[in-house]
This record gives sequence, C-alpha cells and structure tokens, in this order.
Amino acid sequence: MKIFFMNWNSYGNIDFLDALEHLSENGSAPEVIKYPFQNTEKRDDPEFESRFSSDLQKEVPDFVFSFNYYPLISKVCEKEGVKYVSWVYDSPHISLYSYTLINKCNYVFLFDSQMYEAFAAQGIRTVHYLPLAASVRRLDEVKMTPEIRQKYAAPVSFVGAMYTEAHNFYDRMEPQLDEYTKGYLQGLMAAQMQIDGMNFVEKCITPEVLEHMLQAYPMMPNADGVETSAYMYAQYMLNRRITSLERTQLIRQIGEKYPVKLYTKDQKYTAPGVTNMGQIDYYDTMPYVFKCTDINLNITLRSIQRGIPLRAMDIMGCGGFLLTNYQEDLLQLFTPGEDFVYYESRQDLLDKIGYYLEHEDERCRVAESAHRKVAADHTYDIRIRQMLDVIMA
Repeated sequence: MKIFFMNWNSYGNIDFLDALEHLSENGSAPEVIKYPFQNTEKRDDPEFESRFSSDLQKEVPDFVFSFNYYPLISKVCEKEGVKYVSWVYDSPHISLYSYTLINKCNYVFLFDSQMYEAFAAQGIRTVHYLPLAASVRRLDEVKMTPEIRQKYAAPVSFVGAMYTEAHNFYDRMEPQLDEYTKGYLQGLMAAQMQIDGMNFVEKCITPEVLEHMLQAYPMMPNADGVETSAYMYAQYMLNRRITSLERTQLIRQIGEKYPVKLYTKDQKYTAPGVTNMGQIDYYDTMPYVFKCTDINLNITLRSIQRGIPLRAMDIMGCGGFLLTNYQEDLLQLFTPGEDFVYYESRQDLLDKIGYYLEHEDERCRVAESAHRKVAADHTYDIRIRQMLDVIMA
C-alpha cells in the first residue's frame, strides 16, 4: 500500500504517521510519501495542480491523505482517478461546502456527528463519521519527574484559545451595526450561552439582521461553494464570539474560588485567581499539563455542535480527569460519571469542581477508566483501521 501524506503543519501528523508505522508491523507495510503542502484556502492553483498531477501519475498511490479537506487536492485526485481521504478536525470548515465534496474520489471523515448528518441528509455519500483519537502509546511514554509534577501541578487548568485577539471579525463588525441589530445579536448570543447540546444561532439570523450584518462587514460565500452568508456569520463570527465570552467569564468565575492555570496564546488575559501561563506546545508540554492537573476543563468551541474536541480526547488519553460542557458524541462513546464528568450550568460547574477536588479517589477512578477506554477503542491505530475498512471496501 502506498500513501501520499499531505504534509502541512497539522495537529495529529506525528501520531498518524506513527500509527502507520505500527500498521506496517502487522504485515500491511504501507509506503508513506510525505508530500509538501501549504495549508491554503486556494480553490485553484495551476502550478500546484500540474505538479501534483505529474507526481500522482509517477507514484500511483493507493490514496492521498490529509488532515482537513482541501478542494484543490480533491480536484486533482478526481482528475487522476486516485482516492482522496481526509479527516476533518476543524469546525467550522468552510471547504466542506465546496462543490468538490461530491467528487467520487472523496472519502471525507468528519469528527462531529451533527456535521456528518447534515451532509448525509442531503444524499452526499462521500462523507463518513469518525471521532478523533489520542496517541495513548506516545502519551504513556511521557517521562514524569517530581520537578515536572511540581511545575505543572494545578487544581484546575484550561488549555485553549480565548478568542480575544484584537480586531477579530465580530469586533470589526459591531461598531458599524445599527442599535437594533447590535441588541438582537447580543440577545441571541446571551441566549445561546444558556444552552448546551443545541446550537440555534444560524437559524435565528433573520433576513433583516443578515442584511444589516452584510452592510456592516461583508462576508461573501466562495464562488464554488454552497455555504450561505448566514452560515459564515454564525460560525466564524457569532459562535466564536460566544465562545470567547463563555471562556473568559467561566474562567474568571472559577478563579474567584479555585486557583486556575490558563494556557493560551493571549497573554494579556488576566483575572483574580488565574495564572496565565502563555501558549504551550501540543507535543512537548501539553501532556504534562493534563497529567499533573487535578481537573482539566474542556469548554468547547460553539461551532462544534456534538463532536468530541481533540482536547478532550487528549486529556482522557493522558489519564487526566476531564470536566466538560455537554457534548452529545461524548455520551455515545463514553459514560458520564464513569469516564468523564459534564456540567449543566455555571453553578453546577463550580459545584463539581469543589466536589472532585475534595474526592481524589473518585476523581482518579474516573480518569483511569477513561484512559483504559481510549487505549482500547480510540487510538490512531484503531482509527486508521476503521478508515481502511471504508476505503478498501
């Protein structure tokens, strides 16, 4: 088996390639060609297309693989009759709305069951549901020392973006809005923040509100796609803003009662009881945080409607204790109270932090159960076999 691995700076690269190496030990012996690729939103690139076509003809791989979906790759693979396999971990991922999604060469694996069902309901047969994974083999090999445990120990930690960067989409638009539209959007976002498990933002963008948003900050769909302007505003602007408000407010409230370590690229964020540790490396440092923290938070980006974020998989794969907002796919693969714990409100979040900080034995049992389950059912080795079952069928 020969695989073209589209090599861009993606989460999961090292773990996916490691799993392919272990797959070869079981007799499948894949030959992996790391193909240089720029993470680009280009839909047309004649120079790349010509070079890529020639290389496909020369090497004749069994399939091309990339993390996330790229219409540019699909277009060439369709032309050359080569299977294109992609595993999407981003949400939103506007490239999925390209007309190329229906190309017969495609095998597009989506980590969010809601995202999968939305496309499958339209009769699109090139999409498949596949949750994300954790490299338990790598995470178990992480060397722990007393110095490391002391450095990263914390009652509560959160690793992730705060989406408070200057000049984000919403902040650029808001000053240009009329008072009615501004108030409507503020009310809509406040309402969505009270609800987990269902996202109604896009459905609540009325034609009138959409028109005012378009005038204030134009966002136009791609010419070769079927995404709507309402989708773009909901996912790239409003859901991100909601996530920013939610994360900043929740972490501030937790910090008022319990010490919090925050690992984020926004080093300007401050709050009483919160220590901003700055950004950390996914491979080199993040496992230490998850292993040394008593309670690891997951506050999901609001555009991920049901899916299990990579953060949550990594926490459990590290043997860390996961406290998260409600995400439906988590309940399909894991058992709440046994493998993880979810909160239903802000007060419930604070109550559960207090409870599990006081009940170490119970907290450790939950973390150990999750680690066993991820190791048994949700590694990259297992996900690749599941992909191959579909691709080679």
